[in-house]
Amino acid sequence: MTRRMRAAVLHGREDVRIEEVEIPPLEPGEVLLRTRAALTCGTDVKVFRRGYHARMLQPPSVFGHEMAGVVEEIGPGVLSVSPGTRVVVANSAPCGACAYCKDDRESLCDDLLFWNGAYAEFARIPARIVRTNLVPLEPGIGFRQAAMVEPLACAVRGIEDSGIRAGHTVAVIGAGPIGLMLVALARLCGAQVVVVGRNAARLRRALDLGADEVIDASALPDLAERLRRLGPSGRGPHVVIDAAGLAETAEAAIRAVRKGGLVNLFAGCPAEARVALDAQRLHYEELTVTSSFHHTPQSFRAAYRLIAEGKVSPDAFITSEAPLEAVPEVLRRMAKGGDGLKTAILPWGPG
Repeated sequence: MTRRMRAAVLHGREDVRIEEVEIPPLEPGEVLLRTRAALTCGTDVKVFRRGYHARMLQPPSVFGHEMAGVVEEIGPGVLSVSPGTRVVVANSAPCGACAYCKDDRESLCDDLLFWNGAYAEFARIPARIVRTNLVPLEPGIGFRQAAMVEPLACAVRGIEDSGIRAGHTVAVIGAGPIGLMLVALARLCGAQVVVVGRNAARLRRALDLGADEVIDASALPDLAERLRRLGPSGRGPHVVIDAAGLAETAEAAIRAVRKGGLVNLFAGCPAEARVALDAQRLHYEELTVTSSFHHTPQSFRAAYRLIAEGKVSPDAFITSEAPLEAVPEVLRRMAKGGDGLKTAILPWGPG
């Protein structure tokens, strides 16, 4: 007999419907999870707006990728977990065999396997992800909190790649959920943090998370010039992280950073975007311009430890809860720039 579940199904541009779909049977090495909490994400909003994602899914498709739950069933050969185990799962896993994986660059894996389907009552997790990025939860860690491991893992990589240390002045451009996670992590490193954004509520949240100063970008004719006055002796920040993902914010970040500083173009820019560089300044002032894409099994586990040890509180980023039926409306509000950060989608209700 075919088993059914409720799921949010993407059919196209801004077209998400709650439907009954088949619960897929398990292949060897796979696990079926009962979804207890799934978090909304800016990437999901982009998918909602576009109606597809070139690398991860094509409609019609279940989607959503930040989640935690309970093992419902295990496929043949699964030994790491058993039914009833509380877990958090990443949305991808590297192959472990390509040149990039062997060079410890797993986020650039030539065969990076993505998984989607968090906005549903159940989720089938591919065998490779079960082997690589399925982590049992310790007692006391709630499902809402655990579901934030995946986005935090991306922010962990951004901070590591930026070489932030105590005494640095760090500017974060963008005050969305990921930008605010970068703020919290930079503060853990002992840095002085300045946050740039346009949303007053999110800038207030940045202060709550330990930012030393916030800047309303909408009130500035030249953001880079304002940031250049930061840091010791007014020489500019040691590190500027662009978490907004626009060509103009990327260029402002590069113009603002101090001599010898580092710019991390953390947020992906739109396709065909071009960023201008002052090649002379890049050379003679020894600037470093880098970027950080996605996460790795190592950063996923590091993010889990930060949450498990109470060093980062997911509750600071999860601003509301909603049932599965509300996913289309929640995404529509987010697409219009709602003030909230992350919404916890609870297919089986609270608890």
